[in-house]
Amino acid sequence: MTEAKNTIQIMLVDDHELVRNGIKSLLEDEDELTVLGEASNGEEAIELIKNIVPDVLIVDIKMPSMTGIELVQRLTTLNLKTRFLMLSMHDSEEYVLQSIDAGAHGYLLKDANREEFLKAIKTVYEKDLYFSGDVSRYLVNRYRQKTEGKEVFSSISTLTPPPTVATAISLTKREMQILQLAATGMTNQQIAEQLGKSKRTVEAHRFNLMKKLEVKNLMELINKGQALGFL
Repeated sequence: MTEAKNTIQIMLVDDHELVRNGIKSLLEDEDELTVLGEASNGEEAIELIKNIVPDVLIVDIKMPSMTGIELVQRLTTLNLKTRFLMLSMHDSEEYVLQSIDAGAHGYLLKDANREEFLKAIKTVYEKDLYFSGDVSRYLVNRYRQKTEGKEVFSSISTLTPPPTVATAISLTKREMQILQLAATGMTNQQIAEQLGKSKRTVEAHRFNLMKKLEVKNLMELINKGQALGFL
């Protein structure tokens, strides 16, 4: 396919041709999106990505021989600029957490409508995280169920600091607001709209938050925010 410039360049990986065709049909009327290539399994995707480095890789989570999670895990080690959006029929906790651990930036259910599909692609491309509404809600709820001295997710290393550490970290009122809103699953854009601020301002505060709490992603931010009593 001819590479289009000034568009979000996408690669599809799904073992069902009908699904790939359906996604292409959904995206073809969007001027800012271009499907550069497609693969029917993980091995094909790895070969294809050597020549085509897409902005967003949309990956089916369940495929024969190599799952979407295993594919993302392998591609993450290559330090590509590509963002990974998992596509699944299942909203199971296990799949979601494994996807996050593998390096996925989003998790979208296959029953999502066109509007949500496009929103997910654009959100992930803009270097934010996206999880389908139901997935996002239960992830946050599960974090809130964490009890003192017990880790909810064994796949995430403990971030609970000694008692003296909490008093050494102070957050501004704005940082507290952004942390609390981020914990509900809101994106930077949604937080900006809620607070009447620019997205760039929210991004700056969120960067400072992650630096203060010494975390690398949203999951760790929420987890440590709870451990320190900010949530």
